[in-house]
Amino acid sequence: MGMRTVVIWRGCEDDAEALLQAITPDDGSTFTAEIHKEDDIASLQIVVEADSLRSMRATIDDILACLSAAESALHMASVQHLE
Repeated sequence: MGMRTVVIWRGCEDDAEALLQAITPDDGSTFTAEIHKEDDIASLQIVVEADSLRSMRATIDDILACLSAAESALHMASVQHLE
């Protein structure tokens, strides 16, 4: 693998775990993901490795789409919980 990109999301641990689950079914051979916790903040760190920019972009796009959908679902769930 020739290139590497790191994506870091920060927030509460429950949300980080939900987001990790959202990307886990994807092709795990092209990236690794783990949660790090410091005080009350959790960081979901995703490391993507690829041989070409095209492959890197495709993988990052897929991951960001999954994260965005999961984050929207988390937001909707928290809004409904407040009502």
